[in-house]
Amino acid sequence: MMSEFIEYLKEAFAEFGEIRARKMFGGYGLYHDDVMIGLVAEDTLYLKVDSETVSCFEERGLSQFMYPKGQKMVGMSYYQAPEEVLEDPSEMCHWATMAYGAALRSRQ
Repeated sequence: MMSEFIEYLKEAFAEFGEIRARKMFGGYGLYHDDVMIGLVAEDTLYLKVDSETVSCFEERGLSQFMYPKGQKMVGMSYYQAPEEVLEDPSEMCHWATMAYGAALRSRQ
């Protein structure tokens, strides 16, 4: 059974398009058209970034998704989504579009 947060996100992403969640590593991967655009860990949404979009997240002081690997923490190319996107479908659409673009570019 999906978490309530995942069900909520499906509504929040409605303006952007359909998303699918798949369980992974104690959280969820979020997919749009079979492309992973985000992940959810501990009911926190992280969106895919690349060199073109990471500054939009860093300028807002949003944190990178990190996980422990051995004795150190390793960062992934996912950053926390701004809080306000969870309440505003058109803002979510904007940020989700950036994440989708980053995910597509990372496949090349």
